[in-house]
Amino acid sequence: MVSNIDKEKFEKFISLILEWNRVHNLTGAKSRRDIYLNIEDSYYPYNFITKPKSILDIGSGAGFPAIILAIIYPRVRVVLSEPRNKRASFLKFVALELKLDNVIVVKKRVEEYNSEPFNLITSRAVMSTKRLIDLTSHLRNSDTKYLLYKGDNILNELKEITSMDYDIIDRGKRKYLYIKKVKNDI
Repeated sequence: MVSNIDKEKFEKFISLILEWNRVHNLTGAKSRRDIYLNIEDSYYPYNFITKPKSILDIGSGAGFPAIILAIIYPRVRVVLSEPRNKRASFLKFVALELKLDNVIVVKKRVEEYNSEPFNLITSRAVMSTKRLIDLTSHLRNSDTKYLLYKGDNILNELKEITSMDYDIIDRGKRKYLYIKKVKNDI
């Protein structure tokens, strides 16, 4: 586990998911153990990514990985792009309850959101890699990195893309695609 973090925030986050999930079905993780495994999955990249200056998470859902990254990096601005009402409401509530002043929830699809470029763009099993990179072209610059939480289909997705520098960190079912540079528009 990551050291020097507020573990109480993780515990409160777990409680909030369990409470809201009973009514709103935010995630398939229904037990403390399942939620903890999602938390572990979310923070694992801390071991290999460069500390970002700003993060954009696309399709934040129940807050994986965005809320976890916001807890780990309390001085980094974390924007959560979540177009669905109940999930965006949940994420705003979580940010208030956990006093995550670094979190901004945007109830928009990523292609409708405008901002200065982000240092790190994350997404957990939302869409294909190529589509995600295309949809975020207006939110990146030459320094932007991507951290994508993928499954076994990652190698097929990468066949569509040739112009990037990346690593794949393989943890069995989970593949972390860490794109360090998108060289050209793809």
